[in-house]
Amino acid sequence: MFESLTDRLGQVFDRLTRRGTLSESDVREALREVRVALLEADVALPVVKDLIEKIQVGAVGQEVVRSVSPGQMVVKLVHDHLVEALGGTAEALNLATTPPMAFMMVGLQGSGKTTTTAKLGKLLVEQHKKKVLMASLDVRRAAAQEQLRVLGDQSLVPTLDIVPGEPPVAIAKRAMQKGRLEGYDIVLLDTAGRLSIDDEMMAEAKAIRDAVSPTETLLVGDAMTGQDAVNTAATFQEQVGLTGIVLTRVDGDARGGAALSMRAITGCPIKLLATGEKLDEIEPFHPDRIAGRILGMGDVVSLVEKAAATIEEEEATKLAAKLQKGTFDLEDLASQLRQVRKMGGLGGLMSMLPGVAKMQKQMASQNVDEGVIRRQEAIIQSMTPDERRRPAIIKASRKRRIAAGCGLSVQDVNKLLKQHQQMQTVMKRMKKMGRKGMLPPGMGGALPGGLPGMPPGGLR
Repeated sequence: MFESLTDRLGQVFDRLTRRGTLSESDVREALREVRVALLEADVALPVVKDLIEKIQVGAVGQEVVRSVSPGQMVVKLVHDHLVEALGGTAEALNLATTPPMAFMMVGLQGSGKTTTTAKLGKLLVEQHKKKVLMASLDVRRAAAQEQLRVLGDQSLVPTLDIVPGEPPVAIAKRAMQKGRLEGYDIVLLDTAGRLSIDDEMMAEAKAIRDAVSPTETLLVGDAMTGQDAVNTAATFQEQVGLTGIVLTRVDGDARGGAALSMRAITGCPIKLLATGEKLDEIEPFHPDRIAGRILGMGDVVSLVEKAAATIEEEEATKLAAKLQKGTFDLEDLASQLRQVRKMGGLGGLMSMLPGVAKMQKQMASQNVDEGVIRRQEAIIQSMTPDERRRPAIIKASRKRRIAAGCGLSVQDVNKLLKQHQQMQTVMKRMKKMGRKGMLPPGMGGALPGGLPGMPPGGLR
């Protein structure tokens, strides 16, 4: 999300920060380009006008001209006002009400409502340790209730038994009754959608709302629909009343204008982002972190949180001990590749690092694709346990067998082995330097090359 906006704003700010001083005309010209970039990113016109006016008030005048680094100051002003437009501070889900709490999921058909319900259920169970029940109230779409049941099985979140012919309000009441009797903390109610807003859908949503008095009424909005998502949110807010928004398919929208417009137009906070298709690809919405990503400043805090959530402590401890001894076999490399994939692949990691937009372009121009990690994993999985522990025994006949086993070429196997050998060489050097006191304690085990799966010199 925001790739095109980040690219355009990066070009504007690069020109600004190279100048020692800024005149009012410099600032006005830069803000014109910022305005165009925001409009091209599908940000609503009233939001753009308000944002530019606020930035201009702080950016023009003596305050900037006399600044040591006026370009950086303008960037900071843009960042601060972007944070404000996105909501200022993160607003978490309300989990403090007496259980069972009803979380009502609303939205148009095709926005990803049912999948998002399952993602939210998994998130509440795993990260917030809540006992969650999911119930589908969608009796219009074929197999909608069965879809939620299947997703519940996949995410290990219980679902309400399906009773054919039962109306939505009755399903909601039965779900809440089951929640009370069986000690559930949260009941997620997946309501029916339509291809567009109509009176029947709104009447049904209001009836369900009145029957269960939900703690959270969350609109599931498709980021790829741009301003349509904003208009949908405004209508639901007016007629049903929303407590928050979950933005889906943000991984497929390079513009991101819906996220920037929603809070400003509806006054309703974006609480969650669905960042991919997998059931664990959902995360809290943090305005300051999103603003940082838009301006190419990265999001190191989210990166650290994601690492903490995905890296297994026991495995990391074992790896650290091996690195201290200067040993790093192909089993360890496979483990590191799995961790990178769990954290969103090279693209997912790099999008959270500051100042890597140009590096991502370089990767794209060199045709470095995400599939490289999966291919390397496949090569290692085609090896015997002995070959993974002792790569030196892998000669010509073994290479041919490994290549045939994973459907790749002998050259691919050779590349992986060479890369592993380079990593081992660097680690041995670092271990020696650590012994001589040239590195601080613990640094002897640092990974070379910056990212697992990359040679010590980076991507070539």
